[in-house]
Amino acid sequence: MAIEASFTIDRTEFPLTAVFEAFPDATIELDRVVPTDNAVVPYFWISAAGIDELTADLSEDEGIEAFKVIDRLEAQLFVRIDWNLDYASVLTGLVETDVTLLSGFGDSENWTFEVRSADQAAVAEFQSYCRANEIPVRLAQLHALSPLESDGEYDLTEGQRTALVLAYSRGYFDSPRKATQADLADELDISRQAVSSRLQRGLRRLVASSLITE
Repeated sequence: MAIEASFTIDRTEFPLTAVFEAFPDATIELDRVVPTDNAVVPYFWISAAGIDELTADLSEDEGIEAFKVIDRLEAQLFVRIDWNLDYASVLTGLVETDVTLLSGFGDSENWTFEVRSADQAAVAEFQSYCRANEIPVRLAQLHALSPLESDGEYDLTEGQRTALVLAYSRGYFDSPRKATQADLADELDISRQAVSSRLQRGLRRLVASSLITE
């Protein structure tokens, strides 16, 4: 039976800590673009006010081999990271075990990774790898894969889906708006920047999946 699990880890236990040291309100989210080479989770969005002024050399982190800014948008950086797979981390755990990463989201407190595997044994193997390499991941959620309730899930992460549904139900998309991003952030117990990122990325995926054709 297919299994989905959610793990958390303190932000200091994963590369990119320098981003949060320079921008405490930053959020970092995996962009689920499938690479054409053998790179492991190469693309991320970094969101924070003034993030375009980031000066830290992230490639100095022992878990990072190379870091490159691909694009700069308002309060966001789209970056590519080549990881040093000789450095044991959650990412090497993914490489060494039979689990697939669905989403990754980091803020000033911790990282949350959602994974999927063919069975619970693979999740247990991932946990064993982390324990053996002193990677202090915490299992937050474990459940059997649920069937789709519609024709598709539009490639949304669970965080994006939750934020969009809550925003809709609270009237965020109404005119005039009945809720603000700060209201949604309080209810989800995450930062306003995290809400903004999830809504923007989620809407982008909805449009790409439902309106854009080849």
